[in-house]
Formats: sequence, C-alpha cells, structure tokens
Amino acid sequence: MQDFNLHTHTIEFDGKNTAAEMVDVAVACGIKTVGFSNHFIVHKNIAGANFYSYAVLGGYKNIYSDNFDETILMFKKHYQNLEQVAAQKKVEILRGMEVDYFPNVHWVRGFENAMRVLKPDYLIGACHLFEFDGRLCNIHDIKMADVDTQDKMLTVYWRKIQEMAKSGMFTFLAHIDLPRRLNLGLDDKWIDIEQQAVDVVAKNKIPVEINTALYKHCGQPHPTNRIMKMCADANVSMFLSDDSHHISQVARNFEDAKKYADDFGVRLIGLDKII
Repeated sequence: MQDFNLHTHTIEFDGKNTAAEMVDVAVACGIKTVGFSNHFIVHKNIAGANFYSYAVLGGYKNIYSDNFDETILMFKKHYQNLEQVAAQKKVEILRGMEVDYFPNVHWVRGFENAMRVLKPDYLIGACHLFEFDGRLCNIHDIKMADVDTQDKMLTVYWRKIQEMAKSGMFTFLAHIDLPRRLNLGLDDKWIDIEQQAVDVVAKNKIPVEINTALYKHCGQPHPTNRIMKMCADANVSMFLSDDSHHISQVARNFEDAKKYADDFGVRLIGLDKII
C-alpha cells in the first residue's frame, strides 16, 4: 500500500487536529512521509463572495484572505511548527500547500513573491473558487444557479482546470472533478470539455490525485468513473490522497482506491515521481 500522503490539513486552517496528532495516526497506518497541504486561498474580493459569510460562521475564516502578507505570516508560523513536529516525531514531513489559482497578473505576482518567502516543498493546484460574471463563486453557487447559468459556470470551471495544468506552477492537481461532490456535470454533454481538460493535463505531464474524500458522498473517489477512464486512457500519472481534515480520515479508503485504480489499469506512481 502507498506509504506517503501529501494532502493533509491541520487545525490552524480548516482541519480538526494538530500536525503532531495527524502524524501519529499516519505513522500507525504505515505512512512514512506526511505532506501537509493547508489551503492558500487569497483573493482581493474574497469577503464579497456569496459563500464568505457562511464560511466564517462555519469556522472556515482561516483559510481565506484578501492579502498575501497575512497568508504568508500564517504559513510561516505553520511551517515552523512542522519543523518542530518533524524533529520530535523523527518522521519525514513535507511542507506543501493547496492553492486556489487565479490567472491574473496581480495574483500571480503576489503568489510568486509568497513562494520566494515560504519555499514550500510542493504545491497542489485546486479549483474551489473561480471568477464568474464579476464575482467569486464556488460549487455551491453553481448548485443554486438556474440551468443555463450552471452550464456557463461549469464551463468556466473546466477551463480553469486547463489553465492550472498549463501554468506550470503546480506539483499535482487535486480533486479535478470537484463539482461531482454536488452531483453537478453528470450529463454526457460535458464529456468533450472534460476530455479537453484531461488532454491538457496529460500533455503537461501533471500528476492527478485519486482523492478518497468523495467516497462518503457517492461511493467513488475523485475522479469519478468517466473522468478516471479518460485519465487512464491518456496515461495521466496518479497516486492516492486522503484529503484528511481529521485523524479518522488518515489513509481512508486507500485499499478501495487502490483496487479502483487497478480496475482502470492505472499504475500508481511513487513519491519520487511526484516531488
């Protein structure tokens, strides 16, 4: 079974446990390398998004910011803590982050400066948020929209997946079919744009995680069957991620996901092929 995990969240951001607690459970599960990848979500208009007030009420304020300096300070403190945990636990810990990418000059400059300061070991490209019609949206906004608007928003979503893959900024991509979590984009009319996205990912040689968090929603991981087959046919490099936010989720469903990959003929890559 895979002996590393690169998608882990902690209590300073939107997780429920400390890094030390997550490491203890990971080691007990046979994990030899633990990568912590808390959210790096910075957008100047974040507070004006429809979901923001609900996120604050739900205790998720720490993962959102409207300025890079604030986020840099959070990650500096977080990375210092990881160094202490690594020394105490004598386990290999990697410093990552799960980044929401925004393809505009202001964001790119701010992000590149943050990376020069923080020097993470790896970067996960994610699309929790996207810009649509002058506002910042997430998959819940898609769900609440009328059918025509849903189609336009999903198209923007899949184009952003392509842009992330082309950017060259990321070590791998997370849950590329995130709208599946709300049963969005199931119709066959999405096959073409999904295939376009997978082809861009393959062309740019960006690995994609098999994210086991989706099992609790629909009995499959990200990516779900249709896109998983596309990834397999395009020889996209893949590996397992648990996207754990709690100690109970560490290495969750890894055995099922390994069989899932085997069924599609996907040979999972090792840590040395990712980082």
